[in-house]
Amino acid sequence: MTEFIKKIIPNAKDDTLAGITVSLAMIPEVVAFAFVAQISPIVALFGAFVIGIISALFGGRPGLISGAAGAVAVIFVHMIQEGHAKGLLFDNPVENMGYFYLLAAVVLMGVIQIFAGLFKLGKFVRLIPHPVMMGFVNGLAIVIFMAQLGMFTENKKDFFGQNMRKTESKELVYNLSNNQVKDVTSDTILFTIEGNSVKNNSTNKEMFLISEGQVFDINTKKVVFNISEEGFYSIKDNGVLKSSMQGKTLYIMIGLVLLTMFIVWGLPKITTKIPAALTAILIVSLISIFGGLNSINVGDFIRDGGGAGLNGIAEISKNLNVLELWSNLPFNLDTLKFIAPYAFLAASVGLIETLMTMNLVDELTESRGNGNKECIAQGAGNIMSGAFGGTGGCGMIGQTVININAGGRGRLSGVMMALTLLTFILFADKYIEQVPIAALVGVMFMMVIETFAWSSFRILKKIPMSDAFVLIIVSAVTVFFDLAIAVFVGVIISALSFAWTSAKKIRARKRFKEDGTKIYEIWGPLFFGSITEFNAKFDIKNDPDFVEIDFVEARISDHSAIEAIFNLVEKYQAADKKITLKHLSEDCKLLLFKSSPIFTDIIVEDIDDPRYHLAANPEDFPKPLGEYKF
Repeated sequence: MTEFIKKIIPNAKDDTLAGITVSLAMIPEVVAFAFVAQISPIVALFGAFVIGIISALFGGRPGLISGAAGAVAVIFVHMIQEGHAKGLLFDNPVENMGYFYLLAAVVLMGVIQIFAGLFKLGKFVRLIPHPVMMGFVNGLAIVIFMAQLGMFTENKKDFFGQNMRKTESKELVYNLSNNQVKDVTSDTILFTIEGNSVKNNSTNKEMFLISEGQVFDINTKKVVFNISEEGFYSIKDNGVLKSSMQGKTLYIMIGLVLLTMFIVWGLPKITTKIPAALTAILIVSLISIFGGLNSINVGDFIRDGGGAGLNGIAEISKNLNVLELWSNLPFNLDTLKFIAPYAFLAASVGLIETLMTMNLVDELTESRGNGNKECIAQGAGNIMSGAFGGTGGCGMIGQTVININAGGRGRLSGVMMALTLLTFILFADKYIEQVPIAALVGVMFMMVIETFAWSSFRILKKIPMSDAFVLIIVSAVTVFFDLAIAVFVGVIISALSFAWTSAKKIRARKRFKEDGTKIYEIWGPLFFGSITEFNAKFDIKNDPDFVEIDFVEARISDHSAIEAIFNLVEKYQAADKKITLKHLSEDCKLLLFKSSPIFTDIIVEDIDDPRYHLAANPEDFPKPLGEYKF
């Protein structure tokens, strides 16, 4: 604890203010992602607090901000919907069952991430090429920008003044003819439509209400069917229906966003003693509140949402009773099979985004974090969040950049972010709710401008075409598909490009000794990709009876290369020509000696033989090399 306090004291003021700034920018994004995952905003905010404080205290990268990120949220959307449906099929039906499956998946996700840290998989992030990193940053900046555009919309209201839901028609449930609703099978008249009212044909009691192609239950005020000329259809809920802002509301929104961006841009030119983002949020909030501007604020944004899970502070306190919270979940193999694919994908995406963000912070701060330690901290945070009713998360590049730009460098910035979120949840919700969404959107727009690697446009023509292609592809895949897919695609393309380029670098310089022996001096890397080029260098049919192959300027990289050498020797011997091999590494010689005793006379031992090793121990190959398929 003493060591921790010493680390935070030098930058305490900047870390504290940066943490507060980030927490304010965190709220709308976390809430928006909660709506995407169809869970209650309080679930996402509580998860952001738990994950944020644990990763800040125990993670491997001070200054990195973690929370309930959208990259993880979108993975659980389908699982939550399927979970709701599964819950209704139980012997004792459970509503919002998808929420309880979510908690289990988040805990399993955390376990997977801890194992990734223990097995030191975090180090593999160093293998990610720079073009992939730039594409990741650019793609994520575009994604965050597009998410902010969604803030320029309003929720459309239905007949009851509630948020209108987008509903997709599925199967035909009832036929409709001459304002009479009939059973599909028996053609019995069940309901009669009078105006926009649907009445029970037997009791003449109003059962449903029709509005804008949707049929509402008169008691629950929820959409239960879609209606068309053919009849009533069952529905799939696709979320809240939104419409673009118009008129005065739109102009106020744009004005406040531009004012926020101007303050964030201009204040550092005057003074850097106070964080520009926090100052901009406070100024714009005061103007909105005391100026009587009719702008959408954080409170409006949260109240217009909804979803499954915790519904408020009382629910958080109640669900800190872990046994009661988890009593709804069936602990069986079926549950594990259901949640495991989502948990594994979420764990992978979460770690990739976290480690990529960590790399970015390393570059911005010219320091180095511990990837394996960060994996364990992220896993522990997700386990604790899921256990107590919160959602999953990972490192968040947008909030991290805001934190770094605001001066946050130490663990205190992440701790302050989490504690400010908790304060909002428990005590200060009425004050934070008055912050206009426009101020937070303006801060995020400036973050996007600062995060996007604008230099990538300048260097596209100066870097190899393959690197430029990777940069563009990773950016596009991040935007249209998924971060994890984008990184995998980028790494694979980069690896294939490297292999192809390296394969073309194999060279053979040919000369003759005075006694007529032909010498092949091999240059370049010999590996699976360059074997075809390597074999093409030799003219076995027309070569003299004595041939010498010198590998002093070559690098034997893998066992495919060893197999190529083995096959080449066999071909020369089949042609009754004597061949000798020089300057092979110890690994190569051992494998070739094991493959056949004839290599005892073919391989020339020399003091100048290179000293490098292949990927595997030669002792792992007890059989002759020719029996292996490389």
